Amino acid sequence: MTFGSGEYTYRADMDWAKRPEGWTWGWTPGVACDSQGRIFVSSRCDHPLVLFDADGNFLDSWGEGILDTAAAHGIYIDPDDNVYCTEFKRHCIRKFNPDGALVLTIGTPGVPGAQDGDPFNIPTDLAVASTGELFISDGYGNARVHKYAPDGERRLSWGERGTGSGQFDLSHCVRIDRQDRVWVCDRENRRIQIFDTDGNYLTEWTDLLEPNQVCFDPNEDIVYITELAQQISIYTLDHELIAKWGGGGDTPGDGPGQFIGGPHGICIDAQGNLYVGEVFTDGRWHKFVRQS
Repeated sequence: MTFGSGEYTYRADMDWAKRPEGWTWGWTPGVACDSQGRIFVSSRCDHPLVLFDADGNFLDSWGEGILDTAAAHGIYIDPDDNVYCTEFKRHCIRKFNPDGALVLTIGTPGVPGAQDGDPFNIPTDLAVASTGELFISDGYGNARVHKYAPDGERRLSWGERGTGSGQFDLSHCVRIDRQDRVWVCDRENRRIQIFDTDGNYLTEWTDLLEPNQVCFDPNEDIVYITELAQQISIYTLDHELIAKWGGGGDTPGDGPGQFIGGPHGICIDAQGNLYVGEVFTDGRWHKFVRQS
């Protein structure tokens, strides 16, 4: 069974990961790929960050005793293979080096911002610009995006609750394209807003089904979007639809390429294969193998 169309056709592989026997898994909001071809799975369980190779062989487990077993939300890997884990219920972001050592914590674990809008109040995700600056979406308790220096010092915040330009209902994910434009999934407003790195509004995409996360193809001007209403969509950066599958909530199921809960995190490996983590259900990780 295949999904997508044309050059963007995929075969679903639900069983790609060879999971350690006896381990249990929770919701899987985050997946990410590094330059070494390692696939990172961020899950709400006793092993909140696990690593596999592209063939699904188990490699390692990080973060036990550091990452909260119920707080996984966003994961991002920078060009130097540093791994950032956003712990939404702990109001903080953890940075691990490529060997799995914790090197930075942004925010005070377990302590939300003192006032409305202050970082962090149930943050959702992080991305790194070409300058090394960090952008953090702070979306469940706040309606904000924060800009930080690489060392963790805050430089700028923007956003407020609402439906207008630069306002958010739920700033659920932040990603940065090759033009250093800041993409923010404004999920409950069913749109993606795009800003410059100083927080100035540029444009928005509105024809989406509760966008959870985006990822960009490192070799092509293509964006992949997970939408909570059980849909994956692929667009050019000019907003031309290339392919989509799922069904907008109309065809939930547990078969290949179907979603019981909702697709949440998404990443792409060097071969163009997609990995998707699902929420509202335990332990469902999808691999979509590119066929062309």
